[in-house]
Amino acid sequence: MEPRVLSIQSHVVFGYVGNKSAVFPLQTLGFDVDAINSVQFSNHTGYPNGFKGEVMDGDKLLTIVEGLESNGLLNNKHTHLLTGYIGSASFLSAVLQIINKLKTTSPDFKYVCDPVLGDNGKLYVPEELVEIYKKDVLKLAYMVTPNSFECEKLTGITITDMASATTACEALHALGPTVVVITSMHFEDEDGKLTIMVSDKSLPETARWAVTFDRIEGHYTGTGDLTAALLLAWDHNTSDESPQFPKWKVVLEKVANTMKKVIKKTFETNPGGELRLVQSRKDIEGGGGWESGTINARPIT
Repeated sequence: MEPRVLSIQSHVVFGYVGNKSAVFPLQTLGFDVDAINSVQFSNHTGYPNGFKGEVMDGDKLLTIVEGLESNGLLNNKHTHLLTGYIGSASFLSAVLQIINKLKTTSPDFKYVCDPVLGDNGKLYVPEELVEIYKKDVLKLAYMVTPNSFECEKLTGITITDMASATTACEALHALGPTVVVITSMHFEDEDGKLTIMVSDKSLPETARWAVTFDRIEGHYTGTGDLTAALLLAWDHNTSDESPQFPKWKVVLEKVANTMKKVIKKTFETNPGGELRLVQSRKDIEGGGGWESGTINARPIT
């Protein structure tokens, strides 16, 4: 099958978060994308004068999916499902119904779950969603991509170093996902740096890799959505056939080098503003020039 993603995320008219941050990179990397917008806002919620728009409820989501299904547009069409921000238990319940439909109609599809719960010690969603993810959602996921705060909420494990991050990965694996990626970890002994770690229990001895890179000052929205999309794409497009270039070493280096270039371009030409995705098309397509990139992955034992 040609790769095709059903992406259920938020949407903004102006800017790049949710589907606006994920669809273009996925298309650039060769994926057809069928996007369902869980919300439609004028702009992201961090703007000083607020935002306007509408929120889709679970019934409306299921109605759209019924339309796809009745026209044969859901049956064995999708290689992946990608979900991002989900703001209510009712909507998450509808997403669970869709996952089960896809498991019936497209049994080989992979569900990539970005559990957008919060960041920097603050929840963005009702507390009840944490338990739904733990009990019902993650057992259906192939890959889960929490940031460090979200990982701590899902596992109850405080992440302070690579050892505790490894323990947290094992706890998430126990909830279901084959692949765990913890994004944007910050350790006290590595000031000004961020670390991304992947753990894949399908490979011998559970392959684990990490990349650490300098943080570019500023607040950038949509970076988590972009990271999840890139992980989905490069996981699909990368084999594990070369001992010189193990799959997850290559994937993490492509993702990290791409993120660095996108954020650097944003900082230089639109500081404090929206991601410069279109202007970074060649960087996205080329994996951030990972062969000569400055960010190199290392194995974690």
